[in-house]
Amino acid sequence: MVMGALRCMLWLFTLNFYLVCAYEGSGGYSPLEDDEDVYAYSRYRYRDSPWCSPIKVKNGHATCSSPSRSYYKTVKGTRCNIYCQKGYELSGASEVVCQADKRWSGKYVCKQKRCQPLTMPVNGGFKCTDGAYFNSRCEYYCSPGYQLKGDRVVTCMDSKNWSGRAATCVDLEPPRIQCPSVKEKIAEPNKLTSKVFWDTPEGRDTADGILTDVILKGLPSGSEFPEGDHRIQYTVYDRAENKASCKFNVRVRVRRCTKLNAPENGYIKCSGAGDNYGATCDYFCVGGYELQGSPARVCQFNSEWTGSDPTCSFMKINVILRNAVEFLDQFYEKRRIVVLSTPTAADFYYRLQVGTLQQAQCGLDLRHVTVIELFGVYPTYIGRIGRMLLPPALGLQLRLLLRIPETRYQMVVLDKHGVDKERYITPINNSDLFTLIDGFPLRKDEMKFQAEVGHTCN
Repeated sequence: MVMGALRCMLWLFTLNFYLVCAYEGSGGYSPLEDDEDVYAYSRYRYRDSPWCSPIKVKNGHATCSSPSRSYYKTVKGTRCNIYCQKGYELSGASEVVCQADKRWSGKYVCKQKRCQPLTMPVNGGFKCTDGAYFNSRCEYYCSPGYQLKGDRVVTCMDSKNWSGRAATCVDLEPPRIQCPSVKEKIAEPNKLTSKVFWDTPEGRDTADGILTDVILKGLPSGSEFPEGDHRIQYTVYDRAENKASCKFNVRVRVRRCTKLNAPENGYIKCSGAGDNYGATCDYFCVGGYELQGSPARVCQFNSEWTGSDPTCSFMKINVILRNAVEFLDQFYEKRRIVVLSTPTAADFYYRLQVGTLQQAQCGLDLRHVTVIELFGVYPTYIGRIGRMLLPPALGLQLRLLLRIPETRYQMVVLDKHGVDKERYITPINNSDLFTLIDGFPLRKDEMKFQAEVGHTCN
């Protein structure tokens, strides 16, 4: 073969390049000069040349099968199966054939897979990286005051399902409430209670701000609170039935003085508790005794009593009087009086009655009874109280004032108001006399006070 200028011919087919080279000036073989070979080559090129456009699958791939012995994958009759990559799904024909019109037999596309749209949670939301498409990552969140229930993060999977449970936002946080501090008050004067006021605490829900109920345990504001500590509790509920409580104490103090003691042969009547601030204590003496000193004392704010302790002294009966009215004035509200009148000390009725009264001396003392004896007829009169003698003129005036006859036996019973309660012309036994006296006004109170002070006869 002779070397000469090289001539090259480039045949370009759809998928391959063929280079045919000849050297000018050579006397060797040239394929282009052989007609039979050229015809054979042309026939081969027509039978196995590219026919349809190259097949492309975005987000996927195709697996093709060409007719027997074909080199190209786009010749007529080629069959291709379409596949999509993970996260995509086929829409259209799953198999296409290269047809005589140089077109593929169907259309196809690989679409990105999509999960069902998530439901927006009430009182919350979510954020996603790529919506509801495959591999999108969504994160739930809740509004302030609510807590997430379920999976916080879900991902759209190849199965078109979300990777976790749909989350919800629930109100698990209790509301907030704050009570006042301890409320302390001093009881009002002459009282053991005090009105206490406070502002009702307002609860606040951390979620939607709505409270459904407020329950108070204890007395409400403005009530009269007695002495001591009192627990007050408020409880609030929100719409999710979460609750919160707060407590505080109401303290009522009573300023007190030292306890007063009743004087001997006397008693005390006090307002309030008897020793609290503002209380007034009145002193009284039992029948036959008179009060000496302060008749009343008041407990002051500084816990000190006004005045001083009084005493009960035995009643001093003034017999050196000529006026019967003045004489009887000494006894009012202090003593009852039994006037025993007789014309002579030898009188049978008189002697019988005096003996009976002497036996009842203790009972008479307990009932605050003074016995006055009147003797004689005009012009001689004698009167006495125990061993004290009355002036004759006073004895006469008493008979005249009380209308007591001097010529026969008679006994007159007077109450503490000087009222003539009963008259007897014959002796009376102690039982009947005491029954009468015990029915006089104030008898029950007197007995009560006598029992309190433990007054008894010796």
